[in-house]
Amino acid sequence: MQRYNLIIVFNRDESKVLMCFRSKDPYKGKYNFVGGKIDEGENYLDSAYRELFEESGISKNDITIKPYIDYAWHPLDMELKVFVGTLKQEVELVDEIHKLYWMSIDEDFFDVKKFAGEGNIGHMMEIYKEVKSKIS
Repeated sequence: MQRYNLIIVFNRDESKVLMCFRSKDPYKGKYNFVGGKIDEGENYLDSAYRELFEESGISKNDITIKPYIDYAWHPLDMELKVFVGTLKQEVELVDEIHKLYWMSIDEDFFDVKKFAGEGNIGHMMEIYKEVKSKIS
């Protein structure tokens, strides 16, 4: 099974969310959350912290991330683990492959011409607004 993670990172006051602008496929030319592949035998949470650090320079000292949503696409034999967290302090972002941006949480994340995921990013953001008090 192919396994991936996405990490939804909010700034300290949760007014902005971290997005990367995809410079290659899949979703080239669209905004997405940071994340990547989960290595064989790798713990899901450890993988999320690893990918977050590799793609942004954000470390465990800067944020506590928690499991948020799991997706499984059985016909594709693929699994996606989504994590969420809010920064403890301001950080200096370090772009890896894709340029990083802070976006207002008021963006239309359902705009599939602008955002990856066929509308899933919009759903993730809307659900977060409903359940964030239960995650903290």
